[in-house]
Amino acid sequence: MPAGNGQDLFGNNNAGAGGATIARVLLPVALDVAYSYRVPAGESVRPGTIVRVPLGPREVTGAVWSLAPAGADGIAPSRLKDIIEVYRDAPPLDDTLRAFVDWVASWTLAPPGMVLRMVLRSEEALVAEPPLPGVRRAEGGGPPDRLTPARKRVLALLEEGLAFTKSGLAHAAGVSPSVVDGLLAHGTLEVVELPAAPPPPLPEPDWNAPKLTPAQARAGEVLVESIGKGFRTFLIDGVTGSGKTEVYFEAVAEALRQGRQALVLIPEIALTSAFLKRFEQRFAVRPAEWHSEVTPRQRARVWRGVATGDVRVVVGARSALFLPFRDPGVIIVDEEHDGAYKQDDRVPYNARDMAVVRGHLSAIPVILASATPSVESRVNADQQRYTRLELPERASGAPMPEISIVDMRQDGPERGRWLAPTLCHAMAETLAGGGQSLLFLNRRGYAPLTLCRSCGHRFQCPNCSAWLVEHRFRGRLACHHCGHGEPTPDHCPSCGDTQSLVACGPGVERIAEEAAELFPQARVLVLSSDLQGGPDRLRREMRVIEEGGADIVVGTQLVAKGHNFPLMRLVGVVDADLGLANGDPRAAERTFQLLAQVTGRAGRIGGGGRGLLQTYAPEHPVIRALASGDSTAFYEAEIAARRVAGLPPFGRLAALIVSGPDKAKAQDYARQVARATPHDRDITVLGPAEAALALVRGRHRFRLLAMAPRGTDLQAVLRGWLARLPKPAGGVRLQVDIDPQSFF
Repeated sequence: MPAGNGQDLFGNNNAGAGGATIARVLLPVALDVAYSYRVPAGESVRPGTIVRVPLGPREVTGAVWSLAPAGADGIAPSRLKDIIEVYRDAPPLDDTLRAFVDWVASWTLAPPGMVLRMVLRSEEALVAEPPLPGVRRAEGGGPPDRLTPARKRVLALLEEGLAFTKSGLAHAAGVSPSVVDGLLAHGTLEVVELPAAPPPPLPEPDWNAPKLTPAQARAGEVLVESIGKGFRTFLIDGVTGSGKTEVYFEAVAEALRQGRQALVLIPEIALTSAFLKRFEQRFAVRPAEWHSEVTPRQRARVWRGVATGDVRVVVGARSALFLPFRDPGVIIVDEEHDGAYKQDDRVPYNARDMAVVRGHLSAIPVILASATPSVESRVNADQQRYTRLELPERASGAPMPEISIVDMRQDGPERGRWLAPTLCHAMAETLAGGGQSLLFLNRRGYAPLTLCRSCGHRFQCPNCSAWLVEHRFRGRLACHHCGHGEPTPDHCPSCGDTQSLVACGPGVERIAEEAAELFPQARVLVLSSDLQGGPDRLRREMRVIEEGGADIVVGTQLVAKGHNFPLMRLVGVVDADLGLANGDPRAAERTFQLLAQVTGRAGRIGGGGRGLLQTYAPEHPVIRALASGDSTAFYEAEIAARRVAGLPPFGRLAALIVSGPDKAKAQDYARQVARATPHDRDITVLGPAEAALALVRGRHRFRLLAMAPRGTDLQAVLRGWLARLPKPAGGVRLQVDIDPQSFF
């Protein structure tokens, strides 16, 4: 190292060489600023270095955000605390990732430390796993005096210098561990250190390249050409079954050929299993996974592998966007319209939009894919900010399903039933033809409300302003907002009547019960996110459907996307109006997307698919668009309505949610927020009003909504607004949600 330059061979600033001695460390807590610490003598850090530092009585892990000479911040170095530990085994966070953290914090108005917390989710990853003790044939070690058949099997496995763990060797050779111990004692074998987790095998970009349709090939060529050429955003707009996955796999393959990494975001854990299988068929190995079901140790290995470049492809939920990729080549957001990409707590962000930001900062292409793109993405494509790649036909050549309307006002079911005669007849025809039927209702459980016919008592959650949902299969009433549950009662708690409790309305369990009564010979299967057994059971059930082990499937939105059921011929939507009856400005868009996705499960392989929509509003634009198959007309009407109303993407929205354990205090603070509204003619503020879900998890909620023209720097307005507010007290909290997706 050249004397006196203050840096080591890797460009790290060295405190002992006369360089900067003060490190400003960003901590993964709700703080807006980085704290200053002394770099101990003999240590070296640089921006991005991960360190452990004292914070009050505890120690926390953070990242060096900047360096400064001693005394630059007006504080004598003697008053600062020292960095406790420098994590040498963890690569520093690069400039791009740190810029991304700052950008997300600035956009969402969240403390930068809370964004950093999403990056440093796995502390186990910061320390290298200790090596495992292993055994191999000793150099110069002769054969044992007595060469038994068991010993021969052990030695045969260790030819050519191979090494095993002791237990692994014993298992592979089919011997007891004492046989291995005997060879060690004789000196035939020796102990060596093995890496705790060998690098994962690399995907092979040309392993099983598919035969693409002409439309797929054209789109794939455009994507391949973009890899390594800087930032650009693409929208793959393809009908259900058009092979969007195969198209963006071409971009993944090109990134791999260039030695770079790829990130594929998917909205639901339930989609992971099918995706992993398709990826393995295409690239010979499985990608790394990143979601809540991955074990802490495996998460640590993925984090380190991404940071070192050993892990080339990650498929994961929205949080995978904050992994420290060493050399990213492409980011893909599958089902880009899905609401699961929006996080509502702590740091409210939309992973779809932040993926575009990270792609821009990393100078790499971003690919959005959907059969029903969000209105925002459609407008961006229309305005040529995104490059739209259309796949108008199914890859199998099968036609799109024929969609029909069942007018429940004229052709409704008999009292106490939920499936109309037209739908029942179609199900009977499908069963007779050997096909599968899917009954879709986006409502979990058996019934959304239980009441007493004698006194009118309704079972409500004690923590939320929501009814308790009956789950008859489990014998419980449950709240789907806070998780509260209680056994299904055998009498009314108000009047004591034991014969008056009645379930009101249907859930998927009730529809399954009706289907089983109508078709007793059919195999009925329920798919819902609250299945006992979690994701593992869900994956098994999906496999059963794919292999034809069920005749009638009753499911929630879990079945609406990403699944390929070869025998599915009929999709019946039990309540097509369910998502339309609320004040959400995106209600029409979401209902259209959901119903288009779920009816698209029919006839994907052999054609002949049908969709039946049970509705009390057949004249609604969403229902008409679905029945006609004219998605363009729907998007044009929805975009025109948004433009007139000044709603996104033609305007800006921000929600301010005040919550607290005491209703009066929360309401009083919400009124203070309203009184501090900025005097700006471009800003319209609605509220405060009690939220649609006024009580959630014991906290009373009030909402305000700020509306502004598209060109307004809404974040700057909000910062000034928040600065004028007194600090909330008494357990009251104020959360700001930029571009809210939920209005409850």
